[in-house]
Amino acid sequence: MYECDSTAVFDDNNLPDDECDKIYQKVGPCASNIATGWAVGGDYMIGFPEEAGYPVGGNFHIKYYMVQMHYDNPNLLSNRTDSSGIRFYLGNKLRQYDLGYLTFGTDSSAVALAIPPKAERFVVDGYCTANATQNFPEEGITVISTFPHTHLQGRTVWTKIIRNNTAVDYLFNAEAYDFNYQYENRLPNRVKLYRGDEFATRCIYNTMNKDVITLGGERTKDEMCLHMATYYPRMDNLYGCMTTNSPDAWLAKMNSSSPFDYNQLQEWLQSLKWTPERVAEWQEFYNTVPRIAIYGAAPNLQLNPLPRIPEYKDLKPVICTRDQTTPGQSPATRTTASQGSTKPTTVAFNSAVRQNVLTFFPLISIVMKIIIS
Repeated sequence: MYECDSTAVFDDNNLPDDECDKIYQKVGPCASNIATGWAVGGDYMIGFPEEAGYPVGGNFHIKYYMVQMHYDNPNLLSNRTDSSGIRFYLGNKLRQYDLGYLTFGTDSSAVALAIPPKAERFVVDGYCTANATQNFPEEGITVISTFPHTHLQGRTVWTKIIRNNTAVDYLFNAEAYDFNYQYENRLPNRVKLYRGDEFATRCIYNTMNKDVITLGGERTKDEMCLHMATYYPRMDNLYGCMTTNSPDAWLAKMNSSSPFDYNQLQEWLQSLKWTPERVAEWQEFYNTVPRIAIYGAAPNLQLNPLPRIPEYKDLKPVICTRDQTTPGQSPATRTTASQGSTKPTTVAFNSAVRQNVLTFFPLISIVMKIIIS
């Protein structure tokens, strides 16, 4: 679900409701700022913490929301129906803090994501610089849950907190990510983030089952690299902090002197022939390619060129053991150690609905207005 920009104007008697491609221009003000989400394998939502809630109605400046449903019916079977939806429970007592959602990772386009086939471990990095976190309140923000998200090829998603060029902890480490079990992970110990913090996000993909390149996009057969955090107090000027590859770097890679054209890039990428040597060279390209950091809130997004992903002092490795459960400790908050992680993991319970899910394409968008009398 997306929040529409506060300046969006619609006819309340004729709100957009159709396949996304057919109403794309109409819902442009509603396509960037994420409010909440649910994906395959998610469970029931549990209540927000007592001190915070998601604001709706009243004098809250967001009046319209867009619900985007993703479906998959590759065989074009007829008479398929769905009754998925989102139900809001409104409290009668205003809570101390408003909740917000902040997304790290990469843009979901071919400019940011072009993953070669037959790669056992392809790494894509995103980085959020301190320029973006200057928007944090002086007292910082408190993260209560995270939601890592890729599509079918994703195997790992993590985000590290960087302070003074040093990784101090994981925000969350979904080392064994599975597309079929996408939970919103309620953190057993809330994480405090501060002005000046930076964030390194990594997505690792396996495409050994693919014969063609996988590009960034919204379809299941496309890919994403996103890591969403639910936090308080809410910031209205910062919904995301992500990176994309520099268009100039793509032009150099294509050996093209023409102005950058997205469709031309897609066609060029899809025409490439792949060998193990080219896959290795492609990983090196991704390791060093100049990026553009994108942060803020639509339509007022800020762009910050990055010559490459910044280097930082990493977490110290931790010896992996079979099970580090301590006596009397609940398995739901068992501490695990692997690849430098000593992050508590938690069983997660969060979804808007629980049904047999039809996922991702075509996309249906419905704009709705929240009216609280």
